[in-house]
Amino acid sequence: MSERCAAIDCGTNSIRLLVADDDGAGGLVQVDRRLEMVRLGQGVDATGEFHPDALQRTFAACEMYADLLREHGVDPAHTRFVATSAARDAGNAEEFFAGVRERLGVDAEIITGSEEAVLSFTGAVSGIGEHPDPVLVVDIGGGSTELVLGEERRILAATSIDIGSVRLRERLLKGDPPSQDEIRATVEHVDAMLGSSGVAVERARTWVGVAGTMTTLAAVHQELPAYDPAKVHGAVIPREELVPLCESVVARTVGELRDIPSMHPMRADVISAGAVIVQRLAERIGADALTVSETDILDGIVLQLLERDRR
Repeated sequence: MSERCAAIDCGTNSIRLLVADDDGAGGLVQVDRRLEMVRLGQGVDATGEFHPDALQRTFAACEMYADLLREHGVDPAHTRFVATSAARDAGNAEEFFAGVRERLGVDAEIITGSEEAVLSFTGAVSGIGEHPDPVLVVDIGGGSTELVLGEERRILAATSIDIGSVRLRERLLKGDPPSQDEIRATVEHVDAMLGSSGVAVERARTWVGVAGTMTTLAAVHQELPAYDPAKVHGAVIPREELVPLCESVVARTVGELRDIPSMHPMRADVISAGAVIVQRLAERIGADALTVSETDILDGIVLQLLERDRR
């Protein structure tokens, strides 16, 4: 029998935990899932280093997760900690590595963009049930966006591109609300990056969005009185409703966005940049709707760990 496993995903904007058991049929049973907004990527694009405050927030979350792992009886040997775009870019990454190791007893792995894409695809597809192929999974993070096109659980093309909600907000979309010139410059930059991605997104018959930008847009679209993962998971937003939704988000001030009941306060200042990416994707993707999934890279990591244990 497989041991209980855990995955921690430390991105540019958030650090997340999933603890799960083997369901005995090749899948997993969720035991605990957590998210903490730590903004590890604060200023990395400009300075090339982690800000001390960002490290402090991240280490505090690691300490909390260490307590949870002990509570759930997860052995460090069955725990994987992956770090993505912000940690790839930081000059003082060793301080980050040492802090994670000290608090959790595991080494942080800086995974490649291609591995991140594969794990995101595996996790996302595990949660959406029957669907027409090809499937495009889009994971918009704080520092990068992963595009993965696949069919019958086989990946056809995958890439990680350097456009993310924090990166674009700090670099291009600085106004509150953003000016028309800023929006135009951001659209041009996103279009150029998507156009050179090498992934034929127009082929997709199913479009699956994972991670905070996508899940938040699903909650806003449903006008939820509070964020509800059960209502967000599997939510479908038709393209004709998605584009104006994104445009509405981009046009609002941070204060107006923070007043939305389902909006996490620490996402309000970067969601507009993520919405630009979604809106530009919607203009290119062949599928006529976005399906939002709560299963993502965390699920992909745990499924990989469980598969290893079954051997």
